[in-house]
Amino acid sequence: MLRLTLYVRSYCHLCTDMLQAVTAQRERFGFELEVIDIDEDPQLEARYGQWVPVLSAGDQELCHYFLEPQALERYFGAGKNPI
Repeated sequence: MLRLTLYVRSYCHLCTDMLQAVTAQRERFGFELEVIDIDEDPQLEARYGQWVPVLSAGDQELCHYFLEPQALERYFGAGKNPI
């Protein structure tokens, strides 16, 4: 099963909103979701800073700030979901 990663901060309302939106898409696209708080890792904090929330698949950033359903459709429709 493909895993997406959501980079967040605990005090970020946009992060909470994106987590809810992404969670609602899990059944449709069939992916696992890993949620990582960037404030627990100085390298991630330096990398993402004020860009959170960031949804990624491996090294590919799919969207930030808000879930873009079209980004998920493009990603999963492009044959990147291993069977």
